[in-house]
Amino acid sequence: MKARIALASMTFLFLASLARAQDPELYWMKIHATDKFQRSAIANTGVSIETTREDFVVATGTLEEKKAIEKLGWLETSFVLTEEMDFPSEDETYHNYTELTEKIQELQKTYPRLLKVGSAGKTVEGREIWTLRISGDLDHADNLPAAIYMGGHHAREHLSVELPLYYAEYFLSEYTKGNPRIVALMNGRDIHIIPAVNPDGLEFDVASGRYKLWRKNRARNGNGTYGVDLNRNYGYQWGTGGSSNSPNSETYMGPRPFSEPETQAIKNYIDTHQNITTLLSFHTFSELILYPWGYSYDGISVARDQQVHKVMAEKMAEWNHYTAQQASALYQASGDTVDWAYGTHKIIAFTFELDPRNNGWGGADGFYPGAGVIPEVERKNLEPVLYMLEYADNPYRVLDFNFSPVP
Repeated sequence: MKARIALASMTFLFLASLARAQDPELYWMKIHATDKFQRSAIANTGVSIETTREDFVVATGTLEEKKAIEKLGWLETSFVLTEEMDFPSEDETYHNYTELTEKIQELQKTYPRLLKVGSAGKTVEGREIWTLRISGDLDHADNLPAAIYMGGHHAREHLSVELPLYYAEYFLSEYTKGNPRIVALMNGRDIHIIPAVNPDGLEFDVASGRYKLWRKNRARNGNGTYGVDLNRNYGYQWGTGGSSNSPNSETYMGPRPFSEPETQAIKNYIDTHQNITTLLSFHTFSELILYPWGYSYDGISVARDQQVHKVMAEKMAEWNHYTAQQASALYQASGDTVDWAYGTHKIIAFTFELDPRNNGWGGADGFYPGAGVIPEVERKNLEPVLYMLEYADNPYRVLDFNFSPVP
């Protein structure tokens, strides 16, 4: 009985803090699941799995998807997401699209010799998808090994935007200060940063002054709903599991691969820059380092490629204390950035699911942990970011235990 009372109390607090302004009506669900196969079956219904525990997951989804979970016989608890949550004043540290644009323009003005600002393309609503190209040798950057860092695929994951923007400024300021490690790296590397892949969604999530827990972009779907899950819309093994063909779904994969201008922009950008060898896509939350494959339980068939991903992930986990694993060990998900980057271009690619690890119930504070966490999350992920840049010349060097890092 005490456990039931505790569950009810936690659930009430969870709902009281949630923000949702979205049609169709969405449900919060606690679903029994003990392994990756059950979690994948859950993901295949179209729900968005928000957090995982040893014997259950927390997910959000539509009424139709809730009924599909009920048919599986695994639904433990569900509630309609109806409450709104005020945008806390302390979260003003986060950058909205206007502030992001202004910050990028400020960096360009301050560091014109080291930074080239561009756009990968325009969004559904016509916003620029800003790109920052950073090097100590911009004139010859195409001939240098390159790494790319991106954030903001999912609208409610604002922390994932702050990190790539912060690292852009870190590289530029530390180079100017004469930090020997950064000078050595930037003089021999081509750094690409795309802070916000989905600026339309980011803006929509906070535009009313209240969080909406919005995930997708703002494409108008044929049935009157909005949004495609951009991290299910990439072309490699698109639609092969862990995504939905229902426009109502949080994980709607779109009508076809690269149907969205945002994913087309990322595809064209990476296709164009053939010197990119490492990729890091920031997401929230769960404190994980994920690597291919997401669409399949099988590992990468090329043993050396599987090993380089595993070694790099485990090394980076020593610094940020995240859990390193193949993405499908969590659950299957197809059409994501990392599978496409490696599957199509053989780029050594990772997803970071940032802090917090989880709050037990997948509540709003997982996506909206407050501005106070930003400095620590930036600090703990700096070394992994530098590590990926350091080995962009040849990621397979990490398999040689006699390597000498840049001082």
